[in-house]
Amino acid sequence: MQKMSPAEMAKKIGEGLLSFPVTHFTRDFAFDEAPYRQHIAWLLEHNPAGLFAAGGTGEFFSLTLDEFSRVVSAAVRETAGRVPVLAGCGYGTAMAKQFAAAAESAGADGLLLMPPYLVNADPTGLLAHAEAVCASTKLGVIFYNRDNAIIDDTMLARLAERCPNLVGFKDGHGDIELMTRIYARLGDRLTYIGGLPTAETFALPYLEMGVTTYSSAIFNFLPSFAQQFYAAVRSRDREKVYAGLREFVLPYIAIRNRRKGYAVSIVKAGLTAVGRPAGPVRTPLVDLNEQELADLKKLIGDRS
Repeated sequence: MQKMSPAEMAKKIGEGLLSFPVTHFTRDFAFDEAPYRQHIAWLLEHNPAGLFAAGGTGEFFSLTLDEFSRVVSAAVRETAGRVPVLAGCGYGTAMAKQFAAAAESAGADGLLLMPPYLVNADPTGLLAHAEAVCASTKLGVIFYNRDNAIIDDTMLARLAERCPNLVGFKDGHGDIELMTRIYARLGDRLTYIGGLPTAETFALPYLEMGVTTYSSAIFNFLPSFAQQFYAAVRSRDREKVYAGLREFVLPYIAIRNRRKGYAVSIVKAGLTAVGRPAGPVRTPLVDLNEQELADLKKLIGDRS
């Protein structure tokens, strides 16, 4: 199968809503491929613009290199070229290059380069890290700006100049001035993705800054709602956007904020709530308790 070029991949993912599927586990925490592929098949029925396998919502941080390869390969096989498949990538430079190579071997179209593990590094070190990963692969790379991996517009422009296959920038930092400076400086050189949790909350103001798409974890269990909300954002229908925020997104966030790590746990709980369980989260994350799950089921109601 002919793979997408980095530029083609970047264009496609900027044209619609992005799906970040969870990774299915058995009760013994092993990767459960069959229901994972069934889940992806269901998501594809709702027309995402791209699919990010083994990303943050997919618990990349808990996967071994072998498991990662199996997850990405399963996503690629199930997707069968219908939409771009991008894979998570991270840790230190040497390990990130191994994950990049594994993703390329598995047939992915691109990489989401997440922050390095633990360390807070000088921006010049982050630049060297990202440049090394980009140089190690033919895949298109998206830099994820968040937590301990924050670069400014000057550094990003330098990285884009040095790395032709750097095709995207995902913002999980939330600095509006920085995002404005980045778009003003780089314009359409990159595809821009909203990556703040929960991204729906910031989608309308970010659209005005050139961020045409975002990562929707809610798409996992309420894909129709997620697409309707995205359509309202793209048409700048403030009434529908704020109705969706008031009636579902903000109450959902209130449950998510009850414990650390629930940004992932609540997504798997959402799948349980709609009758499509994906198994438990792996430690150090914890699953929602019974009351929290009941509250989420009530909130979801008949939206599924």
